[in-house]
Amino acid sequence: MLSEYKTVYEGGEAEIIEKKSRFIATVQPIRTEEEALEFIEKVKKQHWSATHNCFAYTAGERFEIQRCSDDGEPSGTAGKPMLDVLLGEKIHNIVVVVTRYFGGTLLGTGGLVRAYSKATQEGIAVSKIITKMHGCKLKITTDYTGLGKIQYILGQSGITVLESIYTEKVVLNVLVPEEKEKELIEEIVEGTNGQALIEKGEECYFSKIDGEMVIFQD
Repeated sequence: MLSEYKTVYEGGEAEIIEKKSRFIATVQPIRTEEEALEFIEKVKKQHWSATHNCFAYTAGERFEIQRCSDDGEPSGTAGKPMLDVLLGEKIHNIVVVVTRYFGGTLLGTGGLVRAYSKATQEGIAVSKIITKMHGCKLKITTDYTGLGKIQYILGQSGITVLESIYTEKVVLNVLVPEEKEKELIEEIVEGTNGQALIEKGEECYFSKIDGEMVIFQD
């Protein structure tokens, strides 16, 4: 399981013009190859009168699935450059369709490669790309004398507190990235002389989006 990876949270659409040809890039997050194919068909129906609907997508934790299509453009001038952009940006679980409406002027092999690459980059730029981090929830129970020290450790480590419950003791539910878990637990144990009770909860992926922490089930 990856400790973190980039993916699409919200897709977008961008358009560029090259010698009167319109290149419209449409981006969408996916989880499976089936979802990618469904989206490609949807875009093709939407732009049924276009000259070409070229696509590229990646799926899987290790980019196990990589597909692309030139859709009638000269071989290697559209789909492959688009896929190269996705892989170069290391974006997982994404599909991009670049729709071309021919403007009457041939672009040549190099011109096509540049146009499809640029359109893909513009489509990504207007989409919301996030980094999902793998980690877990920790439940920390402490008395009030240890609270200040724990809050200081959490603050120094940039750990997000999901919930604080104050009764006879204090319970803090926090979200910890995988790579910080061991060190954080050791610091809390040392900082409270072993008085804090730390319980590990469910593992999950999470990301900070528009200032808010969002937890994912995958």
